[in-house]
This record gives sequence, C-alpha cells and structure tokens, in this order.
Amino acid sequence: MRTDLAAHRVALAVTDQAPIFELAVPCEVFGIDRPDLTDPWYDLQVCTVDPGTTVAHGFVAHGAGDMDDLVRADTVVVPACANVHRAPSPELVEAVRAAHTAGARIAAICSGAFVLAAAGLLDGRRATTHWMHTHELARRHPEVCLDPKVLYVEDGGIYTSAGTAAGLDLCLELVRVDHGAAVANALARRLVTPPHRMGGQAQYVELPAVARDDTTLGPLLEWARGRLDGPLTLTDLARQAGISRRTLARRFEETIGVPPMRWLQQERIRRAQHLLETSTLPVEQVSAASGLGSATNLRRHFVRDVGLAPQAYRFAFLGSHGPGDGPSETRMPLRRHS
Repeated sequence: MRTDLAAHRVALAVTDQAPIFELAVPCEVFGIDRPDLTDPWYDLQVCTVDPGTTVAHGFVAHGAGDMDDLVRADTVVVPACANVHRAPSPELVEAVRAAHTAGARIAAICSGAFVLAAAGLLDGRRATTHWMHTHELARRHPEVCLDPKVLYVEDGGIYTSAGTAAGLDLCLELVRVDHGAAVANALARRLVTPPHRMGGQAQYVELPAVARDDTTLGPLLEWARGRLDGPLTLTDLARQAGISRRTLARRFEETIGVPPMRWLQQERIRRAQHLLETSTLPVEQVSAASGLGSATNLRRHFVRDVGLAPQAYRFAFLGSHGPGDGPSETRMPLRRHS
C-alpha cells in the first residue's frame, strides 16, 4: 500500500430529492478503493447543504460533509437536481464557485449544469446537459455556449455531461485523464460498460458494442476495429455489412451519431492514444498500427482531434517513466493544499 501520496479528493454534492442513479455513478467510480488498479485511488466525500438530506426514494445522506468540505476538494461533482425549474441552493452555488476559485476541477452530471451556470462558471464556455433540459438552460443562461448534442464536454477544466449513462462516460473520462487509458479501461470492464465513448458522440445513441436494434452493425464495428492498421473505405464497410453505402451511413447516424468514416477516424485516434499511453513504439509505428499512415498525418489528425502533438500527449501520460517503469499515480493531477 502506498503511503507517500495523498488521494485525490472528490466532493459529491448531494441535493434534496436528487436522482439516485446520478448519485450512485460517482460513488461507484470514485468511492470504492481499487488498489489493484492504482494506489491511492480517490478519496470521495459526500457533501450536503443540510444534514440528513433526503434523496429520491427516501434515502438519507447520513454522516455527510458540508460545503466547507466541498470547497476544499480537488474535484467537485454536481449530479442531477430534482427539479430544473427550482433555483439551486444559494449555499451550494456559492460553494461550487469558491471551489473553482480555489483551483478545483468541476464536473456536472445531467442537470447539475444548472448549478454551475448559476455560479457563473459556464459563462462563455461550451457546455451540455440532458437534451430534455437544453431549452430551459439556454433560456435562463443565454451566456452559456450550449451544445445539446454531445455526451460530455470539457472547457477550461469544467466538465458537463448529458443525462444518466453519459454521467458514467464523464466519470470514466475523468479517471482516464487522471490515470490513463489502461486504468480507465480496466475499471470500465468491471462496470461492464464501454471504456471510452468520445464526448462528441451524439446523446441519442445506442451503445456501439451492443447495437441491440441492428443485427449487422455490431459485428461490423468489431470487424473494422480488428483491421484499423489497413486501408478501409466506405465501400469496404458496406460490403462487409452486406448493405448499401447509403443504408450503412444512415444506420451509423442513427446508432452512433457520426458518419462511418468519422467513426473510423475516431477509432484510429483512440488506437493511437492507447499505443502512446502504453508503449514506447516510435511515432511512425504508432501511426502505421493505427492506420493513420505517416507520422506527419498522425500529428495533423492528433492535434486536430486531441489538442496535443503525439509526443506531447505521450509525455503528459508517461512523464519521465516508460510504460510499467513507474506508478500510474504520476498521471494524477496534483492534490491541492488545504
């Protein structure tokens, strides 16, 4: 057991009658110690404005921390609220604003974005929420650059997500940012969920790995993932699926939310990310293995989609250590001082 590193403190803001699922997801992801994945894991603190706050279905938050604990956290997670038409707690709004001022990472799940907006943290920032609430958020906070189509989005260290399952996607993304793809993927397997749905994916999707309403698309995705290092065209994909190119394009839009070739590009970028995080392969080999051609082509696509050059991305995850040479905690954002 590691004792020389302090755990990253996560504060979960619990509000009156908050939905159970949106509370349970961060508890599952951050609240269960997982020393076999990385050590230390997170230190989760449930925080309420009022002691004994009752959440949906009669559950009571006993032994919770208060808003002072929330302000001292390294990451603050604000789950969905019970009623978006009711003004959020002024005490919670002020505490979230103070935590951000103190340097905390802030994340909202579903309608938790209304709290962040009330705190002024989303002014001029790109953000999202559940598609059912986007019109209300836009009406009350027109200064927010609202994107109603995506699963989750990050802007300046502030994360917002769509509803329900997208909250799990967001929490796994935070783990991936902190600990790398290998840890996030291992956790996702335990939770029996896809390890990384990209934030730009449409909110209305079926899970690509399941494709429950389509007997062709699911196997096609696995077939394509096994051939990312080779040339693949829309015609190749349509032929493998046994349908026309037009039908294939329509099914991708309906099921995944992006065109087939855009999905393929995303998968290649994800393959390159994984190789950069977990291997010491030269960039040229990473590019070839992910089907992106030359190192120059990899860099162009990587900078556009990820925001960093491949080598800079690798250094951000590995630092001075190669894969397996040092503890994964080196990727964890520094714990704030009290």
